[in-house]
Amino acid sequence: MSVRPGDRQPVVELFEARAREGAGLEGDDRAKGKRGLTLISVEQWFDVIGELETVLPWHARRANLLVEGIDLRTSVGERLRIGEVEVRIWNETKPCAEMEEIHVGLRGVLAVDMRGGVHGEILNDGVIKVGDAVRMV
Repeated sequence: MSVRPGDRQPVVELFEARAREGAGLEGDDRAKGKRGLTLISVEQWFDVIGELETVLPWHARRANLLVEGIDLRTSVGERLRIGEVEVRIWNETKPCAEMEEIHVGLRGVLAVDMRGGVHGEILNDGVIKVGDAVRMV
């Protein structure tokens, strides 16, 4: 799990974070509303770094959560439960120009097949912890 304290600031990795309804994770100053939480899948991240033939930490994508076993491509319009927190997934998260600054080619590879992940709205206050179960509701 990670938070982005500000534009172009390094992400901060966390083992748990408080999610705020209608906002984001505490410490993630950019998150709010329909973009309160960003998620990428471990399966697609492995595709990204494999295609780029490099090693990058997942949080180079600047997403909040790395999830496993959930096909995020089919999650738009759905609700996910992450531990005690429910999130409505609104849309694909399009990779920005900053991705190209992190690694040449990253933006283009993320743009394929929704590899850049999704974003959603936090529907209730609660704590999310690394290792929490993630499931569709």
